[in-house]
Amino acid sequence: MLLHRFYDHGLAQASYMLGCERTGTALVVDPNRDISEYLETAAEYRLRVAHVTETHIHADFVSGSRELAERTGAKLYLSGEGGRDWSYGYAADAGAVLLRDGDRFEAGSVQVQALHTPGHTPEHLTFLVTDGETATEPIAALTGDFVFVGDVGRPDLLERAAQVAGTMEESARTLFRSLQRFKAQPDWLQLWPGHGAGSACGKSLSAIPQSTLGYERRFNWALAITDEDEFVRAVLAGQPEPPKYFATMKRMNRDGPRVLGGPPTALLLAPERLPALLASGAFVIDARPAADFAARHVPGTISIPLNRSFTTWAGWLAPYDQDVYLLVRDAAGREVAEAVLDLSMIGLDRVAGVFGVEAVSAWEAAGRRTGGVHRIGLGEGADRAKAGATILDVRGQAEWEAGHIPGAVHIPLGYLSERIAELPAEAPVVVHCQGGSRSAIAASVLQRAGVAEVHDLHDGFRGWRSAGLPTKNGQHG
Repeated sequence: MLLHRFYDHGLAQASYMLGCERTGTALVVDPNRDISEYLETAAEYRLRVAHVTETHIHADFVSGSRELAERTGAKLYLSGEGGRDWSYGYAADAGAVLLRDGDRFEAGSVQVQALHTPGHTPEHLTFLVTDGETATEPIAALTGDFVFVGDVGRPDLLERAAQVAGTMEESARTLFRSLQRFKAQPDWLQLWPGHGAGSACGKSLSAIPQSTLGYERRFNWALAITDEDEFVRAVLAGQPEPPKYFATMKRMNRDGPRVLGGPPTALLLAPERLPALLASGAFVIDARPAADFAARHVPGTISIPLNRSFTTWAGWLAPYDQDVYLLVRDAAGREVAEAVLDLSMIGLDRVAGVFGVEAVSAWEAAGRRTGGVHRIGLGEGADRAKAGATILDVRGQAEWEAGHIPGAVHIPLGYLSERIAELPAEAPVVVHCQGGSRSAIAASVLQRAGVAEVHDLHDGFRGWRSAGLPTKNGQHG
C-alpha cells in the first residue's frame, strides 16, 4: 500500500491518496478543488485514480471529490448517513455509492471500512484502512474532522455557521458518544486527520501531521474526559468565530460544487479601468504585502495580503454574489494564478479581472490621490487613546476575554464591515489585533467605509501587554 499526504497551508487542510501497487489503482480521500496535484501524483506513482471519497460535507473549502471523479471516471463514495437535511443533493446524478456505518469497499488490496462518527456534522464518516497485502486489521483511521492531533472537531458549526438553531449542545453530546465508541479501537491505530494547526474546524489543533489513538487517549484533552456534561462544557468553550463563508461552503458541497474543468484563470485589465470599477462599487482586493498597501494604495481597495491567511480573510470579507477584482505586485508572475486558485478553493469563482501594481501609478498619474495607512507605535497609541481616539480591537472573542485594552471597542475583523456603525462617529480610530496582521486588513476596511482618520497600532496587543501598559480581562471593557 502506498500513502501520500497532501497539505494545503492556506486551508490547513490534509487530503490523502492510498494506492495499491499490485493493481495500479488509487483512492483519494477528502480532495480539495486543486485536483491537478492528485492527477500528477497518481501519474508519478503510475496509479489510476479509481475511487474518490470524503469524510463529510466540508464547511471550510470547496470539495474536489465531484470534479476529480468526473475527470478520472473514478467511483465516487459519499456518506449516506445524517438524515434528509444532511444528505448529498447531487449523489444520484453523480452515480455515487452511499456509505453507511460498517460498509466496506476496496481499492485493489486497500480495504476501507466506513464508521459513522457524527458530532462535528451529522453525516460524518471515519474510514478504517487495512493493507490487505500484509495485514488483516486496520493500520490507520482517516478521521477527517472527527479526531485531530490534540483536539476534536468542533460541534457548534451547524448552529453558528449553518444557522441551525439549538443544535450545539446536542451535537456536542453526539460527538462525545462517537468518541467513546471510537476509543474501543486499538492503541496502535494511526490517525490521519483532515486538518492541522490554523484550521477553524477546531480550537487547539497540533501542527504534527499524524498520531496514534493510544497517544491521543493519553494526551488529547477531549479523549481524556469521561463525563459527558464536562465534555459538552469544554468542547463548546473558546471555539473561534466560524468564518462567514462556512455556510456558503456547506450549501455548495451539499448541493454539488460547480465543475471547473481546468485551472481557474482571470483576465489582465488595463490600469485605466480601475477608477470606473471602484466608482461603481466593485470589490477590489489589493493582494500586495501589508507594508506596500500602507505606504501607497488606491483608495477603496481592500488589503488582503497573498499569504497563508489569504483564503480565510477573503472568505470573510469578499462577496459571493458579485464580481471580485485583484491587484497584485506582478501581474506577469505566479501571483495571479496563485491568488485566483486560492479564491476558487473557497468558491470565490467570480474573479472578473486582475490589475498589476501599475494601476497604482496610473491612478496617481491621472492626478488622483493615493491613500496610506498611518502605522503607529505603542507610545503614540497610548497618547491617542488619552486624547479621545477610539481603540478598536479586531481580535477574536477568546483573545478579547483573555485580556484587552481598557475602554476598547471590540469588533472581530470578520464582522467589521457590517458593524462599523457601532464606532463613535467622527472620532479617530486606532485599530489593533494581536500582532499586526489583522489590524492592517481592518484599517483598509475602515478606510473603504469612509472612516476619515485611521491609525494601525502595528505592535498589537502582544506589544501593548509586553510593554506593561494597562490591560483588563473578561468580556467587558
